[in-house]
Amino acid sequence: MTASTEQKPLTKGIAAAVPEDDSHDPYLMLTPEGVLYAFAEREPDDTRAMLQTLLPRGAALRRSEWLAQGPAYQPLLVRAQHEGWVSEMAYEQKHEQRLQLDSYLTHAIAGLSGSRRAAIASDQGFCLAYAGYTEREAETVSAAAVEYFDFVQRQRQRGFRGSGRAMSFYEGIDMLMPTASLVLFFVDGIGYWLIIGGEPLLNNRALVEVIWSIRLTSGRYTNT
Repeated sequence: MTASTEQKPLTKGIAAAVPEDDSHDPYLMLTPEGVLYAFAEREPDDTRAMLQTLLPRGAALRRSEWLAQGPAYQPLLVRAQHEGWVSEMAYEQKHEQRLQLDSYLTHAIAGLSGSRRAAIASDQGFCLAYAGYTEREAETVSAAAVEYFDFVQRQRQRGFRGSGRAMSFYEGIDMLMPTASLVLFFVDGIGYWLIIGGEPLLNNRALVEVIWSIRLTSGRYTNT
């Protein structure tokens, strides 16, 4: 690849490197749809667990590296590409090893909202990072996410068939644009709520970067 076509980093937390010469062995990366599927459960099944290895604590894997992990990976790759869970990339993606996660998440989550209002909360209701909201607003929506989830869980015990993993709320009776949307995901057994104000922009590489950042730190927030 020539210097004129070299890919640039997508955000300040991601570094991209041009591959040396093997265009037939691309790097694999989860898509936004892929991370929503792979990190949907607190205890992932075998399929989700294998997909999660595409967000390693380090750099993205080449296709050959990932397939070498076991015979089940080849049919999964075929399925994942069909479902749109995985994309092939000509350049390497990797995260900085020492990341100021609080400030990085504040930067990254803003791109997931059409109004640039978003927050990340723990599944216990504690606000971990926010952008666009005031501190009080962020704490309020973080607590609300957990309360609504508890409500849905109680209704599921009564036979309600909704998953409770994602929900949207509207002020306008026409329901054209949500006021806020809540999305639940799990990283290493720890639950997180993504709270998005206004138009949700989930088909965005920033979603992959947010979840990869949390996975990189094993769920531990640090400012060091």
